[in-house]
Amino acid sequence: MSQQFPPGQQPPPGYGYPPPPSPKKSSVGKVLGFGCLGIVGLVVVIGIAGAALSGSGEDEGKTATPPAASSAAPKQPEAPASAASEKRAAVEVTAKKTAFKASVLAQGDAYTSVSVTVTNNSSKPIDVNPLYFTLTDTSGGKHTVELGVDEDQIGTVELAPGENITGTVTGKGKWTAKSVSYTDGLIGKAVRADVS
Repeated sequence: MSQQFPPGQQPPPGYGYPPPPSPKKSSVGKVLGFGCLGIVGLVVVIGIAGAALSGSGEDEGKTATPPAASSAAPKQPEAPASAASEKRAAVEVTAKKTAFKASVLAQGDAYTSVSVTVTNNSSKPIDVNPLYFTLTDTSGGKHTVELGVDEDQIGTVELAPGENITGTVTGKGKWTAKSVSYTDGLIGKAVRADVS
């Protein structure tokens, strides 16, 4: 028997219909499982990228000049240029003394500048940035590069194979520069050049 409702009046919700299903509860285990899977996946991707970067740097690093073990280590004699030694380093750095040319950012003139030339002999592009250089003085002290204080500061560029760039790197204070070290990025191999 059905119940009659007066005209214009609606039956109450759910009348004559089965009750709506209750909402499904999310499983905490599933959420944690997918979160952990994402973290493991990220670690794997980072590991693969690190292995690829370290593997690609082996070809270039084998011919690059390694940094000095210490400032007191004896200097090894250079091999004379011959047909056997024509193989060039992947990245060459040359350095020579130069006068400091103060820019508007320099505070006084107590700075030491070195003119450097970076040449990319590898088959891959390299990055050059003033922050990738370290200066060493004749007493073995290390000096970081001061940004923007010399008018001729080396630019921030990507060097294609066969290209080179010349500019200055400058350290704070007056001292005599002995060598300059360049590293392609944060994880590259250092290439050292004596200041002539």
